[in-house]
Amino acid sequence: MMRRTFIAALILLTCGSTSGRAADAGFTQFIASLWPEAQAAGVSRMTFERETRGLEPDYKLPDLLLPGRPATGAPSQAEFVQVPADYVKEASIARLAGEGQRLLQKYRPVLTEIEKNSGVPATVMLAIWGRETDYGRYRLPYDLVRVLATQAYVGRRKDQYRNEFILSLKLLGEGVVTRKDMRSSWAGATGLTQFLPSEYYKHGVDSDGDGRIDIWRSVPDALASAAQQLVNKGWQSGVRWAYEVQAPAKVDCTMGVPEVTKPIGQWLREGFVPVRGQKLSAAEQAQPASLLQPEGIYGPSFLTTKNYFVIKEYNFSDLYVLFVGHLSDRMTSPLPVATRWSASRQLRTKDVEIMQRELTRVGLYKDKIDGKAGMQTRAALGAYQKSAGLKVDCWPSEEVLRAVQAAR
Repeated sequence: MMRRTFIAALILLTCGSTSGRAADAGFTQFIASLWPEAQAAGVSRMTFERETRGLEPDYKLPDLLLPGRPATGAPSQAEFVQVPADYVKEASIARLAGEGQRLLQKYRPVLTEIEKNSGVPATVMLAIWGRETDYGRYRLPYDLVRVLATQAYVGRRKDQYRNEFILSLKLLGEGVVTRKDMRSSWAGATGLTQFLPSEYYKHGVDSDGDGRIDIWRSVPDALASAAQQLVNKGWQSGVRWAYEVQAPAKVDCTMGVPEVTKPIGQWLREGFVPVRGQKLSAAEQAQPASLLQPEGIYGPSFLTTKNYFVIKEYNFSDLYVLFVGHLSDRMTSPLPVATRWSASRQLRTKDVEIMQRELTRVGLYKDKIDGKAGMQTRAALGAYQKSAGLKVDCWPSEEVLRAVQAAR
């Protein structure tokens, strides 16, 4: 009996090894096929061969579509699986704000110059740096070339990562950074303020005047590049990222989408009240804004300006923008968010995907099936709740998931 078990295990091990070799052979062939594109982008043959020799895929990364296995689902970033209270945690905000205040003084001349040139507040630049890499203290865990190659081969956004992979080779070939220093997140962002290679070429700035753009070791370059990326995405000087407000009791949470935009003054006339008795100037009230309720009708509400969505271009997550925006505010004010976050639970990614598919099927949702309970998903869910005679709270709970599934 033991001998049969041993033989069966040996067969399984051998089959698994063969399958792994076949998959890796396909990867090697895929990488080799990218040489013409790399050459056209200015990568030398020597660089291509040096950086791809012995390169292996990392099939443990999130967001992969592996043949013969279920999809790994939407990205396992904290922004998409944590509830707001866990993500915008007071202890983290307070610690980063305190450090940000110290860095505000340390880099004051540099930040003043960047702010003058870009119109982006110094606190916003520092908040991005703090959120992305804990002001440079967090060592990114992955090899950028390997991550981009894997995502180009079996990721959900193959075409995008194919280009990013080639540009990472271009960075190495030009001597911009060493392979050892080019560490990244699982999604291929690198440097102190987390840029994809294409973003380095689009937005990189030599702020320290040494003749090179170094977002890995030069704080002035990294902060100026982050500011330039915001400017290139439409940053409006002198405009806040958002205003926290108290929503009226009978607020229609389905209005919480970027497409529904009104002057802030109109929102105020409709019953939204700035927290803590804050008075808004005539210029502020004239600014167009959208409603954001990260927990549906529960928890805080915000009127978000154009700059809110500019930061969201940096990282497409409402919680990320809330974290960065609030952290930037806390560097100059000790006040936390006025309204407490609720004790809401977050549905699993696969359950949100199921909900999105059902809402798409009935014509209420027209965005990506990505498992993220963002603004469009919450609004579509609220529309469904209206049509089904349910309580309209725009929050993807297990109860609503069951109702959506039962309505097939």
